[in-house]
Amino acid sequence: MSDTRAGITTLPVTDTVTDSPTQDLLLTGSMRLLCRRNISSLMHKSTMVILITLALLMVLAGCALPSGTPGGPRTLSPVEIRSYEGQDLSSVNAFRENSIRGPQSVNITDFRLTVTGLVQTPTISTYEEILGKYPHYSKVVTLHCVEGWDATILWEGVLVRDLVNDAGADPRANTVIFTARDGYTTSFPLVYVMDNDILMAYKMNNVTLPAERGYPFALVAEDKWGYKWIKWIEKIELSDNAAYKGYWEQRGYSNTGDLDKSFFSR
Repeated sequence: MSDTRAGITTLPVTDTVTDSPTQDLLLTGSMRLLCRRNISSLMHKSTMVILITLALLMVLAGCALPSGTPGGPRTLSPVEIRSYEGQDLSSVNAFRENSIRGPQSVNITDFRLTVTGLVQTPTISTYEEILGKYPHYSKVVTLHCVEGWDATILWEGVLVRDLVNDAGADPRANTVIFTARDGYTTSFPLVYVMDNDILMAYKMNNVTLPAERGYPFALVAEDKWGYKWIKWIEKIELSDNAAYKGYWEQRGYSNTGDLDKSFFSR
């Protein structure tokens, strides 16, 4: 006979009394347990399918876009170049350490470059402001040290002339004095930086200046001896003191520092 209690159909059982209430209850309980197990198994399998699908999507997303770079590829660190337009370049490490107080560590967040002295509008700029405001230029220039070694580098930077023009040179100014973080100073006739493309560099051979090379800014004083290539520049001052002498100039080095002449003053 057919029993449809609780929505479950009890099938006939051979050689048994099918009208027994106890038998019906046992069969009904067994069927309920079996259904519950089947439902639980299906739910478990569905959950596993969802988790596996999500994992595959995350893996595929990780292959398409590098971690931590939404919307595009991650920019890798620049690599030093060793040749430029067919010209061999020296390594950024091809320098001897001869600064007066050792390499300087500059906190770029606190860094400020001041253009002051005989100017119409003194300026104080952060590192990012300088890089964002002024045009960038690059050129290959060789540094010649009085110790007898040299290094040919592709320098990238901003023109000192642009910085001076932005501040506005006073007509009385005839000299530009550079001051470094370590207290080192040197000077040039104002016409030298105004009539030539003199760079204040922030890169060399396509990489940011290392601390040893003058980060954040170093002067590319082309046609001058190496002691005029001041590093860790913090201040540019316009002056009317044409006789000003910097650190090594006070110690007997030539004030002009011209490469085609002796570096000793006479």
